Amino acid sequence: EYFVEQGASVVIADIATQEGQALAKKLGDNALFKHTDVSNENDIAALVQSAIDNFGRLDIMWNNAGSFGARGSILAMDINDFDSTLALLLRSTFLGIKHAGLAMKQQGSGVILNTASISANSAGVGPHIYQAAKSAVEQLTRSVALELCEYGIRANCISPGGVPTTLITNALGLEASVSAELAKGLGSTLPLNRMGRPQDIARAAAFLCCEESEFITGQNLTVDGGEATGKKWSLQGLH
Repeated sequence: EYFVEQGASVVIADIATQEGQALAKKLGDNALFKHTDVSNENDIAALVQSAIDNFGRLDIMWNNAGSFGARGSILAMDINDFDSTLALLLRSTFLGIKHAGLAMKQQGSGVILNTASISANSAGVGPHIYQAAKSAVEQLTRSVALELCEYGIRANCISPGGVPTTLITNALGLEASVSAELAKGLGSTLPLNRMGRPQDIARAAAFLCCEESEFITGQNLTVDGGEATGKKWSLQGLH
């Protein structure tokens, strides 16, 4: 929604067809929906081609799909759950980079943005495989940035902190009203005194994808209200 507000043409890619089509309709002529399993290479290739066919070129690829995936003790984790989690969180990012990169190389420009997480660098704030995958996303971004910049392509990642979206509330099995109260309570413990909002992430993402950041590549932008920096000063007992 924010990217369309800023003048972008957007292809929404997801397995949630009904929701995706409804959002594209709401956003108007500058948005369309493409049913996409982001862990499937043919689907990602078709997604990139759809953007080019409908809008003439591909300037931005935001690899953002995800969920917590496999949860619980590493001692009891099923290998199929492990594989499917890595496919959603890491393989999808690799595929997005590969196929967007091929299109962007031909035109000599483009921006790739990957979603990591503050849990990539802090143990104990997410499921095991989720944290491992997000760490890999962050390092993959740095690595490919060095190759892709030679083709005029920038690659960065963004690491959100706690944002009470359906990804979190569904994982916790919470109703919307309970989630709102929980977010309010948790927000009071953060340095900036509130939880993150989806638009906080969207605005930061737009910055990394626009001309104002044209000299930034291979970086990770943390957007978390200070959460990963440390405990709120007034709660430390040091003042």
